[in-house]
Amino acid sequence: MTYLDYAATGPLLPEAIAAMREAEQKFFANASALHTPGHLAMNKIEETRELLAELINADPEEIIFTSGASESNNTVIRTFEGHEIITSPLEHHSVIEAAKALKGKKKPTLYSYMFANNEIGEFLPLKDIAKKAHENGDFIHSDLTQALGKIPLDVKALDLDYATFSAHKVGGPVGVGALYIRKGAPFKPLIIGGNQEKHRRGTTYNTPGIAGFGAALKYLKDHKTWEIYDTKVRELRDELAKRILAEIPGSSLNTELGREKSLPNILNASFEAAEGESIQLYLDAEGIVVSTGSACASGDIKPSHVLMAKTGDAEVAHSSIRFSFSPDNSMEDVEKVMAKLPGIIDRLQKISTIERKTK
Repeated sequence: MTYLDYAATGPLLPEAIAAMREAEQKFFANASALHTPGHLAMNKIEETRELLAELINADPEEIIFTSGASESNNTVIRTFEGHEIITSPLEHHSVIEAAKALKGKKKPTLYSYMFANNEIGEFLPLKDIAKKAHENGDFIHSDLTQALGKIPLDVKALDLDYATFSAHKVGGPVGVGALYIRKGAPFKPLIIGGNQEKHRRGTTYNTPGIAGFGAALKYLKDHKTWEIYDTKVRELRDELAKRILAEIPGSSLNTELGREKSLPNILNASFEAAEGESIQLYLDAEGIVVSTGSACASGDIKPSHVLMAKTGDAEVAHSSIRFSFSPDNSMEDVEKVMAKLPGIIDRLQKISTIERKTK
């Protein structure tokens, strides 16, 4: 199998599996308990908190653990329920839908802008938005889920009040995430009914999951994965982009390439007169795994809201494919894609009822 859907999720790192098994056997006690087994479990949780804080230049007490990025996003948005909430049209549905349901007219305003988009990989002007927000006495939240481990991160340099993270995007388990809350920033718990996380999130700690997240974070730190993404992974992504444009008629890129433009691992491309889901299924039959966009929108027949915001063209949005790499990929994977993709596109274009604009 050639797996090119790492922006959706990836396999658990062996280190994360080992850490979770150890936690299940040795740190199974309730981490909120005052006895020794409880303290041992809490120590594992605090190790993960300190690791994430170090990686993003935050203080450990500014981080709480959640069930994932969607919960983290909803927690911030709900803190500003009834207030003006401004988001970009490129945001994850967990931001867009929550903001739509909860926004009002009160001040201060919350700006919620992701750093790097999950479908096209492109950066948003986060520093400029943060400056504008703070000049007006407002607050800024950013979903950093796709960026963690791919590029260096510094929440203080970015001047963020809140930031979202997810374990399974970096080799940790599904069902664990984190939220950075700058000291002094407004905060209202989403889950109440417990004293955990200094009264900021009730419910029993998921110690094995958090331990797995910690192991993944330690892997990022020890291997400086952002350097590998900037070299090896970027080279793979750019080579695939170059070959798609050179070898497939009617192809175009929805991702702007370049270190200052986009993440090094995501490539979104469109193919005239070829439907994206059909491309995905044909590639899947050849053992090549890709996505038509955000995995969270799977089954939605509407065109990608991200590509509609970027291009305004439903045909482009419906004919798009996202390729997303990791350090586990190689140039052999690029060769496998290009051995199959041109023929698949040609076949679909020949049977399409949509007239191609380019020949």
